[in-house]
This record gives sequence, C-alpha cells and structure tokens, in this order.
Amino acid sequence: MTRRLLLALPLLAIAGAAQAQCDTRFDFLNRTSRTVNEIYFDSSSNPNWTRDELGRDVLPSGQARRFRAAYTGNYDFRVVLDNGRAMELRQINICTTSRIIATDNGLRAE
Repeated sequence: MTRRLLLALPLLAIAGAAQAQCDTRFDFLNRTSRTVNEIYFDSSSNPNWTRDELGRDVLPSGQARRFRAAYTGNYDFRVVLDNGRAMELRQINICTTSRIIATDNGLRAE
C-alpha cells in the first residue's frame, strides 16, 4: 500500500502543476455591429446554460470585458445580441484561450 502511494505521488504532483499553470482568465471582445445583451459560459460537461455573466449590464459594440472561468478544461460559450440573435461556441479549452471574440459572423476563440 505504501509503495503504491509513493509511486502515485509524482503523478499527482505533475497533475497539480499542470492545473496550477492554467490561467482561466479571458477577454470577451464585442466586434459585432450590435450590443451584446447576454454572455453565458460554463464547463462543457454542464448540459445547461447557467446565469448571464453580464447581469444587468450590456457590452456595446467595440467594447471588451475580462472574465475568469471557475474551472479548467473545456467550456461552451453563448451570447445573445440586442436583436435576439444567439451565437454559440463549444468545447473550447479555457487553459489555452485568452480571448473570445464575437463578430457578425459568429464566435471564435484565440
């Protein structure tokens, strides 16, 4: 038992170090010609959209806002524009993404 634990410790340390290196902050840029009324993002493992991250605020065209995801891993994103149009982007690794950009053609990650 002790031997198994000692063998597992380096693997746990590597996994912990990889997670510690993940920066879950990202900028959301509105490069559409419309105002973004709602922004949703959550772990891709969650089948439902959670709360609107803008709350009572909106994000006018040309503006940006910084967010922090609660967890590491893949995320799904959804925005709703002031004309009711919704756009989605799925399975984005939050550890390797620093910007989510809304354009008139859809969402993209960088």
